[in-house]
Amino acid sequence: MCQEVREALLGWYDGHARDLPWRIGPAARARGVRPEPYPVWLSEVMLQQTTVAAVIPYWRRFTETWPTVEALAAAEDGAVMAAWAGLGYYARARNLLACAREVAMRDGRFPETEAELRELPGIGRYTAAAIAAICFDEPAVVVDGNVERVTSRLFAVRTPLPGARPLLREKAASLTTPVRPGDWAQAVMDLGATICTPRSPACAICPVMRWCEARKAGIQSDLPAKAPKKARPLKRAVFWAARRADGAWLLERRPPKGMLGGTLGWPTTNWAEKPEGGPPLAAEWREAGTVDHGFTHYLLSAEVRAAEVGVDAVPERGEWHQAVPSELPTLFRKAMERAAAALD
Repeated sequence: MCQEVREALLGWYDGHARDLPWRIGPAARARGVRPEPYPVWLSEVMLQQTTVAAVIPYWRRFTETWPTVEALAAAEDGAVMAAWAGLGYYARARNLLACAREVAMRDGRFPETEAELRELPGIGRYTAAAIAAICFDEPAVVVDGNVERVTSRLFAVRTPLPGARPLLREKAASLTTPVRPGDWAQAVMDLGATICTPRSPACAICPVMRWCEARKAGIQSDLPAKAPKKARPLKRAVFWAARRADGAWLLERRPPKGMLGGTLGWPTTNWAEKPEGGPPLAAEWREAGTVDHGFTHYLLSAEVRAAEVGVDAVPERGEWHQAVPSELPTLFRKAMERAAAALD
């Protein structure tokens, strides 16, 4: 079965590979062309928990602004965070810079094996395997959400996620081949993204449907099974949005580690079940509504307090910004809308 699946899926990929700006297609690869690791690494980091459609404009902007890993390594942290704004999961941007600077110290050369790639900051098991396979033709086992879905259906793995992951990796390894490993990894991901989709998979046009055990059992739409999600805890906070008489807003940079680490935002209490912390300066604060936001591990409900202060106001923390920086995350932009509406 495995050899037949490989041949059928690679044959399909040769004619149906997605045209992605960081990808070297199967025809070019057949001529010996291999992608540079920098653009592939950049795309893989951006694609973590983000869609291809959302990533493409960011990837283009990054590669135009910083065309090499050395250029990215030399960039200012604030400039990179600003370019990343809106893409979410800001720890990825911090890891991106840390990794770029580590690679720059290696004369701009990425390691060529999965094991060595995993030693770089911010590169986990999946990303290391993807770069090793796509860029260096190592037969690494590449497993992302698409691969888990395809594999669970091919082998009718009924065990719910996340408990099924060791078995799914074992099954994915049984399909991984030393022949065209980079194309194979991308073929499985493309199949999951375009045909073997989470809902209503297009089985009738699937190149490997004859070997799909889930389809034979009529359970393909039920897989992969998932364990019930635990309810996310609720945390609360207060955002203090101060606007100076000359139009400047008071912002502060968040600690480098933690949620939205390293980004600019409003001075805030801690984020907790019972938040603690006072405003950054004495003022007549008024209620400006609330902002609710969902993070991976918890929900945040933030009360927004707004105040207009004089040009001579001296805050205990934060800095005044005449123009709101483009790096301001979506959560803080929502809070700014509430504050501006309360002050105008």
